[in-house]
Amino acid sequence: MDGAAGAAAGGRGVTADFWFDPVCPYTWVAAQWLREVARVRPVRVRPRLMSLQVLNEGREVNPEDPDGEWGAYLWAPVRACAAVEQRYGQEALDRFYRALGIRLHHRGEWDGIERALSDAGLAREVAAAAWSTEYDAVIRASHARAVALVGEEIGTPVVAVGTVAFFGPVVSPAPRGEAAGRLWDGALLMASVPGFHELRRPAAAAPDFGPEPAGTAPYVGHKSDVRPSTG
Repeated sequence: MDGAAGAAAGGRGVTADFWFDPVCPYTWVAAQWLREVARVRPVRVRPRLMSLQVLNEGREVNPEDPDGEWGAYLWAPVRACAAVEQRYGQEALDRFYRALGIRLHHRGEWDGIERALSDAGLAREVAAAAWSTEYDAVIRASHARAVALVGEEIGTPVVAVGTVAFFGPVVSPAPRGEAAGRLWDGALLMASVPGFHELRRPAAAAPDFGPEPAGTAPYVGHKSDVRPSTG
């Protein structure tokens, strides 16, 4: 058994790197699952950034925005996250992602970046970075680290514990309590098997976000009423 999976099975603490693009609804569900995992397993979750816009560069049709109606807006949330991480650190990024996910996915506030910053106790002025390329190099470098672990034919999220890494899980709704822990155990175990590649079954019609999370505790006016079809 791989060292990471063995540590988890043995009850020893591990750190899980969690790469996310905040616009992705299924990634938001996975984030809620990981919060439960951190509650029932000795797991510390470390937020990392990736971008579906970077992933889909060069494609004739962007699968996240096939009609081209969202354009640069799909860059804005991850750029704001990068600004928070660079200016305030990972703990602040974690708080901001939690606040932003609530605004975007539970409330449909696709213009809610400034409000999410306030919710997380951060300066609203940081939102200006959402519309600049100031931190794009940071996003691309972090994204490249995720792709190096799991390949380019993936999406978001990516989870890694040591050398064990996988895309997903794509799950809805987020398991709670011990069910979240069992999914963690199984996902880590499967990902640690040499040669294991894929396990799929039909998806639900739409992601189930469950109840709106309370507050912005860490892990240990609308742009549109319809969220983009990211995943």
